[in-house]
Amino acid sequence: MPLGGNVEKIWLEHYPSNIPAEIDADHYASILDIFEQSVEKFADKVAFINMGHEMTYRELDQYTRQFAAYLQSMQLKKGDAVAIMMPNLLQNPVAIFGVLRAGMTVVNVNPLYTARELKHQLNDSAAKAIIIVENFAHTLQQVVGETQIRQVFLTQLGDMLPVPKRWIVNLVVKHVKKMVPAFSLPGSKSFMEAISAGKSLPYQRPEVTGDNIAFLQYTGGTTGVSKGAMLTHRNLVANLEQISVLLSPVIDEGEELVVTALPLYHIFALVANCLTFVKYGCQNLLITNPRDMPGFVKELGKYPFTVLTGVNTLFNGLLNTPGFKDLDFSRFKFALGGGMAVQRPVAEKWARVTGHVLLEGYGLTECSPVVTINYPTMTKEYNGSIGMPLPSTDIRLLNDEGQEVAPGEPGEMHVKGPQVMLGYLNRQESTNEVLKDGWLATGDIAKVDEQGRFYIVDRKKDMILVSGFNVFPNEIEEVAAMHDGVAEVAAVGVPSESTGEMVKLFVVKKQDSLTEEALIAHCRQHLTGYKVPRKVEFRNELPKTNVGKILRRELKG
Repeated sequence: MPLGGNVEKIWLEHYPSNIPAEIDADHYASILDIFEQSVEKFADKVAFINMGHEMTYRELDQYTRQFAAYLQSMQLKKGDAVAIMMPNLLQNPVAIFGVLRAGMTVVNVNPLYTARELKHQLNDSAAKAIIIVENFAHTLQQVVGETQIRQVFLTQLGDMLPVPKRWIVNLVVKHVKKMVPAFSLPGSKSFMEAISAGKSLPYQRPEVTGDNIAFLQYTGGTTGVSKGAMLTHRNLVANLEQISVLLSPVIDEGEELVVTALPLYHIFALVANCLTFVKYGCQNLLITNPRDMPGFVKELGKYPFTVLTGVNTLFNGLLNTPGFKDLDFSRFKFALGGGMAVQRPVAEKWARVTGHVLLEGYGLTECSPVVTINYPTMTKEYNGSIGMPLPSTDIRLLNDEGQEVAPGEPGEMHVKGPQVMLGYLNRQESTNEVLKDGWLATGDIAKVDEQGRFYIVDRKKDMILVSGFNVFPNEIEEVAAMHDGVAEVAAVGVPSESTGEMVKLFVVKKQDSLTEEALIAHCRQHLTGYKVPRKVEFRNELPKTNVGKILRRELKG
């Protein structure tokens, strides 16, 4: 596993001898092969749990086959994009694997997107159908006529729960809590009716190869506007094989219960929870609303969970919620943190409370996503690093001149391996900026220590990381500049105890009457919640280069 130069030497000296250095990225032809193997082998095991109801692998097989048959009956062709816009519900994995079994490509959509954001993603991906929870249908209504969407599948939060719980949940959500704004989507179809109709339809198992695109996973990339990272079946199979090498010594097939609080539309939860633990025939406990921390802790108290993944803010929130420290951690094995930096005080308190280490890893959408991890069998306590590279993963650290840095010195991390994306959909120029000769420039500055462990030092670009989600200043600035009272604007990330970072705007006024409250309210109309600025500072001028480019770094300083 050559890393090149000094980084290679220091890292290979410490690579664990009991872990293979390479994996077979073609061990399975596709995600379908893995899925079909699991639903047959673990048919009577529980696959997913949500709102107190269990779904077995046999049921998952049945529902996904029926939905795949219905999709195929719609005259959609292999490779067509199908969007999924919902929180963590039993319907989510049914939709994901149903789309894949139809030979089509999944486009994961954040259900909190504004109409502007949703329109961009649907049009960029050329999605032909969408499965959406009714709570967010009013957003789709605003833009669906300007997209290529042919069929809308609607579902309610409780649709996969047994009667009478299904009726009660849907009634309360719609009429008591008033969580479903009025909408009109003529021609839409019930997701559950489509699954039911699929019973009487023929299903044709598609010929899916490793080169076929499994997911169009949207990200800002290392720069710019939201782009669709093309993740092939081979990319995902490779990352699952890489992860399996590390987990196999500590995971019992068919016996683990992983807590899935991060949304499945996020690449971390999609792979580290859903795909990984389906491969192992284990249970996923889907948490629909992890922001309700007391409710989350109450749910954890009902199940003998063994693995929990999350971001730093989630772990911190649990540790500060009454009742968490009193849970039964006797079967718990480890927690895995990603998406944003794990803070030392949080990791150390986690170990004291649970008796188990909080492992940290590193990944990005363009790498399907995992690149490095602290190996469970080797990590006894938090060390502040993102760990070591996965098998078959090469890493080099380069300075601004493109030369490899010395051990201990910071450099931009470049990654090469079978998990690296095919590229950005319809954006060859953006792809060429980050992918050269198979090496992906991550935009993150890292260093390696004398034990061969990697550390993230800084981000080369100005991306802001809010609760593990990428926020890109260009997008925020564009929205803020839409306000008539704004002359110039710059968006930067500033520290936040609750979200790691938050968005702050620096603004030169065009209208003296402009207030912080008015500008934030304007942004809230056009941006998903985590992207909305929390602070605004007004200035007479903003620092710029000699060609007029605003210097965000000076504002952060």
